[in-house]
Amino acid sequence: MAALASRPIAVDLFAGAGGLSLGLEQAGFEVVAAVEYDPTHALVHQFNFPACQVVCRDVKQIDAADVLTAARLGAARIGRRLANGADIDLVAGGPSCQGFSSGGQREEDDERNNLLLEFVRLVVEIRPRAFLLENVPGLLETRFDQFREHAFKLLRNAGYALSGTKSWINANDYGVPQVRKRIIVTGILDGPPAGRPNSQNVGLTVRQALAGLPEVEEYPELLLSDRATLRPVDLARRNGTVGYARQLTGLSEHSDFSRPRIWDSTAITGSRRTVHTPATSKRFEEVPQGEVEPISRLFRLDWDKPARTLRAGTGRERGAHTSPRPIHPSLPRVITVREAARLHGYPDWFQFGVTNWHGHRQVGNSVPPPLARAVGSILVSALGFRPGRLKRAIPLGDEAWLAARPSRAAALTGALNDELPSQRRRSLSQSEPTQ
Repeated sequence: MAALASRPIAVDLFAGAGGLSLGLEQAGFEVVAAVEYDPTHALVHQFNFPACQVVCRDVKQIDAADVLTAARLGAARIGRRLANGADIDLVAGGPSCQGFSSGGQREEDDERNNLLLEFVRLVVEIRPRAFLLENVPGLLETRFDQFREHAFKLLRNAGYALSGTKSWINANDYGVPQVRKRIIVTGILDGPPAGRPNSQNVGLTVRQALAGLPEVEEYPELLLSDRATLRPVDLARRNGTVGYARQLTGLSEHSDFSRPRIWDSTAITGSRRTVHTPATSKRFEEVPQGEVEPISRLFRLDWDKPARTLRAGTGRERGAHTSPRPIHPSLPRVITVREAARLHGYPDWFQFGVTNWHGHRQVGNSVPPPLARAVGSILVSALGFRPGRLKRAIPLGDEAWLAARPSRAAALTGALNDELPSQRRRSLSQSEPTQ
């Protein structure tokens, strides 16, 4: 079969801020529609992917027609026309996984587990040429055998040849400076299966990830904002980076298939400082690299090893608990959102919600873009495409979206009141910490 020169069309369900969307775009997909039920995260996705049609809906309440309508709108923005579900090459998504996760309670009756079946339902209804499902290794536990095999049987019965159903992969093997084990299941309609990407064995470390970032303590404005203009000395430090960090700064030659973004490369974003008490800072300072601080139970990063798995905390519907943020390897504080984003594989142009709570949730909940790119590249090839590189840069969205309060975000995204995340009140001790 001759390779197709155009770019394949993808839809991202459970999109969050857009880690999976970004990795797929870097692999050569046009992500024309995304579904995300939390308005705050939906706005962040809309900011970073201005051509994508973002649908702020509960996946349980939508069907194939809703997804196709959104995909047509997004495709029209890039000059593409979709006739039906067969024109969608990929449906991708990482359904909420807390019921399977080692970071949660691994409850068999957690209602969030059923979101995986909603993903399967939409794949079967839409019948794209391929699908990509991301989840946690806990899904492979014996207690979930019946549930898991039921989901996979539905996909096989719909004509999909599956890969990746038996074991997990580690994001650190695919260009991510973080140990993050995940199940990646792919399916090709009418086969053959796509297989898995080969491990890159790069072994990236925290040192390589954080290279060129400024010390936020030198920027008093970051006590009140997540953005600052870099001083000349920090611009020079950033400009001297190499390898992984240089790619994320945007200074190296554009080496993937994503659309270049127009952004202010003289600024640092996602860097609002967390204020700790003197006692907490002293405790953090005394913790050796690679060990856990005994009172906070926070892990201190080791410069010369990959990070541990970044966690997301919980949403408003689960009490809005703050994610456990690692301690910086040499400074007595937790890491910033930008530092977390570097550890996850996000380029510096990508922005998140301006609060630490939202920003760290958006990073920790997302698929690392380099991992998504590796899997996406296999699917691009399996589908017979040969995408070209894009040169025309596009602007990002309105930065006011990144600071929108939940009610404003709901209004901007057209969210339906009865589908919004319910809010469970937090106690004072669960609020944004000063520690």
